Amino acid sequence: MSALLQITEPNGRIWETNLVPGTVYSIGRAKENDIVLNDRRVSRKHARVTSDGDRFTIVDGYFENGNLIRSVNHVFVNGAPMLEKKLEPGDAIIIGESRLEFKAAEAPSPPDTLPEFMNRVVSGGNYGAETVADTTEGVNYDDKPLGHTQVQLSANEIIGRQTHLSIESTVATAEEVKDLRRKAKMLELLYEMSKSIGTVFDLKEIFQKATDLIFRGTPADRVVALIADETIDGKILDFSLFPIAVRTREASTDKVTEKLTISRTITQKVMREKVALLSQDAKTDAQFSGAESIVSQGVRSTICAPLITESNVHGVLYADRLDPFASFSADHLEMISAVAAQTAVTVETVKAHKRLAREEVARANYSRFMPEYVVKQLLENPNSFRLGGVNQLVTVLFADIRGFTAFSEKAKPEKVVGLLNRYFSVMTDIIFEHGGTLDKYIGDGLMAIFGAPTATEEDALNAVKAAVTMQKRLATLNSELSAEGYGQISIGIGLHTGEATIGYIGSDKRSEYTAIGDTVNLASRLESNAVGGQILMSEATAAASGNLIPVNTLEPLTVKNRVQPVDVLEVRWS
Repeated sequence: MSALLQITEPNGRIWETNLVPGTVYSIGRAKENDIVLNDRRVSRKHARVTSDGDRFTIVDGYFENGNLIRSVNHVFVNGAPMLEKKLEPGDAIIIGESRLEFKAAEAPSPPDTLPEFMNRVVSGGNYGAETVADTTEGVNYDDKPLGHTQVQLSANEIIGRQTHLSIESTVATAEEVKDLRRKAKMLELLYEMSKSIGTVFDLKEIFQKATDLIFRGTPADRVVALIADETIDGKILDFSLFPIAVRTREASTDKVTEKLTISRTITQKVMREKVALLSQDAKTDAQFSGAESIVSQGVRSTICAPLITESNVHGVLYADRLDPFASFSADHLEMISAVAAQTAVTVETVKAHKRLAREEVARANYSRFMPEYVVKQLLENPNSFRLGGVNQLVTVLFADIRGFTAFSEKAKPEKVVGLLNRYFSVMTDIIFEHGGTLDKYIGDGLMAIFGAPTATEEDALNAVKAAVTMQKRLATLNSELSAEGYGQISIGIGLHTGEATIGYIGSDKRSEYTAIGDTVNLASRLESNAVGGQILMSEATAAASGNLIPVNTLEPLTVKNRVQPVDVLEVRWS
């Protein structure tokens, strides 16, 4: 009988070696053995496989100087220690932490008849970890090391997989026909899914359709869709998962379970390594040893597939079977992985759509108060904008129309509003052009901040330049207003530089971005003492702007809540 050994090493590597009748094979860790096991618990020379005709025997130990020396860690066959055992197909041999399965070799199939479906990788080792369970809306996660009967499937294998017929024959074999029918059914379900979720923009509905498709295409008893938590900018912060759709099947009836436990170790491995994972037998896998909550549910076999796109891993689809005599196959792994891949694309599209919508609203709101370059920075890097109140050096500008109260009492309301709109539009553009942030409109006045949310060494100088430009631009605006039947207006401006508290101030329902503190108060006092056409600033602003602006020194100003008079400088702008 032709035979082979399928070898699974502790590091997850799986490989095979053919056994030729009449040949003796030495097994051990040393390189000179015929079968070399990369296993620290295997002796340098550990065991031998001998043959009598076409029957093979596993022997514990090796010959040295004519003496048979037994191994230290023994040889186990089907769970029992054996010194010698004639092998039968299906016998499982444990040497150290390695597993060798004895199989009857199959006749080679015609070339290119069937595709290679799986890159099978085994995750080894029972590390004896304690069970850790987190409950989230009825779904628990058990932390256990991964066991010995998993199959991994990468996203590239799902995307690149194709079915092809034998090159040497134009007639498909029975196996090929079965495979083609299976793939046709899968394509039919996936096409149906693409039609049904292509116009859906609700994540819960998307996942409900995905779990329904898995129920129809696989024998899964329970399916859970879990979505990953995200940071502000859409990147996955950690592997925290939250259930968004849960379905179970009992006695041919779909029923939502009150409590469902799944392995966090599996979901985190799938998220981290971006591979789909099939566990063939939960009862014998090391990952489930000690996990009574999972074992008590009668879980037999599990599949977990990542929701992976080029930019992110959005979550996982998890399915299990409870039938003690059945398990998932590689075909089911392929099916669920394909559903996960298509679901991931839809999820990313929906998230991108929502993110763009939020950014558009934010851009519209921010653009009313801040220059475009600041808005762009806030959207690209929200963490750079510290909200909630921070102390930083700013230059505050107040500007107010002189004699406007008398004008508004005589003019019609619509004319007053029209004048203010024209005036504020011009002045706001000037503030933005000089890198300032519009804080607020106060009746016929305005307040602007230079140095928030982003600060530069030019903030004070830019504030003074903005004030000068505002006074000069007002002359042109007055000519335009006169042509339209409005009277002449003039403005007084006050500037002060100092530390202020910057952030969102207000309540949970309504807040505004502003600055508060003595710096703001002093700038307001300077503005209230400026006559039409005048710009008053403090010595702090003059120093912060490099004393580059020509000024006239005025008498010190007595300001409310200040003991000492304030030195005042008048900007010579005309």
